[in-house]
Amino acid sequence: MELRKVKASRFVVVSLLLATVAAAEDVPGVVINHIPASSQIYIGSPGIAVLPNGDYIAKHDQFGPRSTEHGHAVTEVFGSSDRGASWSRRAVVQDMYWASVFAHEGALYLMGTSKNHGDVVIRRSTDGGRTWTQARDKLSGVLIDGGEYHCAPVPVVLHKGRLWRAMEDAMGPGGWGRHFNAFMMSAPADADLLNAENWVVSNRIGRDPAWLDNTFGGWLEGNAVVTPDGRIVNILRVDTKPEGGKAAIIQMSEDGKTATFDPQTGFIDFPGGAKKFTIRFDPLSKLYWTLSNPILPRHKDPNPGRVRNALALMCSKDLRNWSIRCILLYHPDVDKHGFQYVDWLFEGDDIIAASRTAYGRGAEAAHNQHDANYLTFHRFENFRKLTMTDSAPGARPGEAAWQSPDANG
Repeated sequence: MELRKVKASRFVVVSLLLATVAAAEDVPGVVINHIPASSQIYIGSPGIAVLPNGDYIAKHDQFGPRSTEHGHAVTEVFGSSDRGASWSRRAVVQDMYWASVFAHEGALYLMGTSKNHGDVVIRRSTDGGRTWTQARDKLSGVLIDGGEYHCAPVPVVLHKGRLWRAMEDAMGPGGWGRHFNAFMMSAPADADLLNAENWVVSNRIGRDPAWLDNTFGGWLEGNAVVTPDGRIVNILRVDTKPEGGKAAIIQMSEDGKTATFDPQTGFIDFPGGAKKFTIRFDPLSKLYWTLSNPILPRHKDPNPGRVRNALALMCSKDLRNWSIRCILLYHPDVDKHGFQYVDWLFEGDDIIAASRTAYGRGAEAAHNQHDANYLTFHRFENFRKLTMTDSAPGARPGEAAWQSPDANG
C-alpha cells in the first residue's frame, strides 16, 4: 500500500493510489484516488481524456465542508501510461472547479469555473497535465467574470471548425435548480482558447416553473451534441419530481449566438435524466450513447436525483428515444453507494470511464451516495454487443433490482 500526502490549499489530503488494502478490494474498477469520508472532503467532477502519446488523463475536484471549493478550489490530475491499470498524480491545480478535461491540437485543457459558482476559466497544459497555465485575465484564460457560473465535466465538441461547450449561470431567482440559466459557448478550433475574445457566448435561458405541468424544478449540466441533421443542441439534466426521467433539448443557431427552447417539443423521456450524464456519437454504430443513472423499480424514490446506485449503458438513433442496453454497475444499497457523474470516451470496441464512486462499508463507507470517496477507472469491453443479460449481478432481468419494493409482501 502506497500513501502519498499532498498539500492542497489549507489542508492535507491523504490519497490511496492503486489501493490494495482489504477495505478497497471490492470497489469496482481500478481505484485512481481515495479520500476517506472522515476527512469531510469528497471527490467530485470526474473527467477523462487521452493524450496523443496514448496516456490516459483522469481528474476530479474536491468538495465538502472541509474543502476550499468556495475559495481556492482544488482539482487533482492523474495519469496512466498502461491503459488504466495504474495511475499516479501529475498535478494539484488551484482555482479550478467543475472542469471538463479534453485534448486538442496536442495540448490538454481544463475548462470550468474558478470555484463553486465562480468565473468561467480555461487552462492549458503542454506537458501531459503536469503543469498548467494560470487564468489571470481575459488574455490568459478568464473567459467570463463578474458572475456566478456553473457546469460539469461534459463534452467539448468539435463541429464545423468550432469547439462547443455547454454552461450555466446560477444567477436566476430561487435556490438550487431554479436559479440555473442555460447557455452555450463556442470558439474557432484553431483560435487561442485562452483569449476570451475568441469565444462566442449565447443568450441564456432560465426556468419557467409552469413547464412539465408545474413540476419543472430546473435544468443543468448540459451536453453539446451534434444532431443527425448536423445541428448543435444542448441536452440538459432536468430536475422534476416525483418521477424524474426527463431531459431537455435546447436548439442552437449555427453561429452559436442564439439559443431557443420549445417546451412543447423540447422535453424527452430519458432514464436517469435527473442526474448528470454525458452523450457522445459513435460513427461505427451510428448511434448516440450515454452512461446514466436510471432508477430501477426496487429503488423508486420521491427524490429521483439522489438515486445513483445503478450505472446504465443507453443508446439512441435520434437523441429523442432512448433505450437501456445494459446495467454496467450496480449496488443494492442506495444510501451510501453511487456510480455518478461518469465521464467516458470510446476506445475501439471499448468504453473507458472515470466515475465519482461512493462505496464501502463500516468505517470505509462513503458519507452518503452523493459524497463520493473514490475516483475509479472502468473499461467496458465490447460495449456495442452488451445486452441486459450482461448486466451486473442483482440487476439482470428478473433479479431483485427489477422487482417492486413490496414484491415479497
